[in-house]
Amino acid sequence: MNLGFWNNFSPREKRIVTIALVFVAITITTGLAMLTPQTHQQAVDNNNEVNQTVTALQGLGTESLLTGIFGNNFFLTMIMFVPFIGPVIGFITFYNTGVVLESEAIARGYPPGVYFAAEFVLPIIWLEFIAYSTAIAASFWLSARMLQGSFRHEIINTAKFIAVCAVILLVSAVIETAIISAGF
Repeated sequence: MNLGFWNNFSPREKRIVTIALVFVAITITTGLAMLTPQTHQQAVDNNNEVNQTVTALQGLGTESLLTGIFGNNFFLTMIMFVPFIGPVIGFITFYNTGVVLESEAIARGYPPGVYFAAEFVLPIIWLEFIAYSTAIAASFWLSARMLQGSFRHEIINTAKFIAVCAVILLVSAVIETAIISAGF
């Protein structure tokens, strides 16, 4: 297979393309997971479980809600950075995310496809998916460099990406906390 076009990209462009391809793949995975069959009662139960967690964090105050959202998302992102297994765990996470979104849609009486598309109106899903895509792409790059035996420099790049993801997820958590606190 001739990958001459790939060799024409700069290292930065290769990383951007990798992140974009992962973004598309996780979006498709999440969307397809929303086709998982579940009864209305299963959907309501799943939705109630998620809502109980959010309600418990809200009861502790805005800072706890913000910390809970950021902590959960950053923890998942850090797992996705792990070489070789991070992307596998990431795609399992996106499948589960799709099932949870489907549950929310069904419990609220919306068609799951419309609900999923509506999620992209707010910046939260964009920011989170960009951070997750970056983590999975960085894991691919770090894994490849480990196989080539030249991973020391890639560890520095990975650390930079971790910092970028932390900032992105913090911004997302602030927005999500504000939206939840406002009652939407």
